[in-house]
Amino acid sequence: MSQLVTIFGGSGFVGRYIARRMAKEGWRVRVAVRNVNEAMFVRPYGVVGQVEPVFCNIRDDASVAAVTDGADVVVNCVGVLDETGKNTFDAVQAEGATRIARIAAQMEINRMVHISAIGANPAAESAYAQTKAEGEAGVLAHQPDAVILRPSIIFGHEDQFFNRFAGMTRFGPALPVVGGSTRFQPVYVDDVAAAAVQGILGHAKPGLYELGGPDVLTFREMMQKMLGVIRKRRMIINIPFWAAGIMASCFGIARALSFGLIKGPLTKDQVINLAVDNVVADGAKGFGDLGITPTAMDVVLPDYLWRFRPSGQYDAIKESAKNLKA
Repeated sequence: MSQLVTIFGGSGFVGRYIARRMAKEGWRVRVAVRNVNEAMFVRPYGVVGQVEPVFCNIRDDASVAAVTDGADVVVNCVGVLDETGKNTFDAVQAEGATRIARIAAQMEINRMVHISAIGANPAAESAYAQTKAEGEAGVLAHQPDAVILRPSIIFGHEDQFFNRFAGMTRFGPALPVVGGSTRFQPVYVDDVAAAAVQGILGHAKPGLYELGGPDVLTFREMMQKMLGVIRKRRMIINIPFWAAGIMASCFGIARALSFGLIKGPLTKDQVINLAVDNVVADGAKGFGDLGITPTAMDVVLPDYLWRFRPSGQYDAIKESAKNLKA
């Protein structure tokens, strides 16, 4: 019988790419998610019955144990950028990650891949970064041979970054950003998945790997690149951190008063994070140690941002038509 991997958050942005790759490797894939009905799209990744979405709540021991039982390897892709209800940073990124590692160890599963993030630091001002670091520590306490991946900002067809800002260009001549001079090292989602597969298959040595693409760009430069791809001109306005902090506080108050019905575009924790560079540290292990050549943004962005161009899929045709001689 083929081996089984349980991927927590396997229908999410990164998880679905790992699931697809593992199905191609011939493994059985158990996709552990909160909403099974919304994860049915993963089933065609393999043959009938090879990829199965199953319910799991990573805040509950019994739920995690049920989907871990029988697995050869576990992968944790679960994370949150914004706290909602019981899904707090601590509950998901610290306690949840630790729970998965602990229960896997109890079941004598000694191989685990954990998706963290560049910037994870127990001394960070951001709760997001703190809990990412706590999650790493919890994983290593129970799975000392775990492979921990720390990607920079991730891009790809389903991303909530370039798609979001490209969508904002439809509403006016200006594009507001916070942290315009903060540096990032954008990484392609399928490259992160390829790194995870190396860990699942046992081809990666245990330890921390920081994953960044070939380009190091400021936030402003990323927006300029995105605007070039979608062929639009917009004024990029950098909002000072002090002003962004006030805005985020107001959004937080509105959210609290509306019992979560009103969600602002920015939180105070995100403002704190945007003040810190998000690039691979000097001397850190990375793609090169995994035998992977990272993909450049220029290769991928046009494949999915074309729909934000003035004429969408017909934009290139119209440009070509202008060059035709009468």
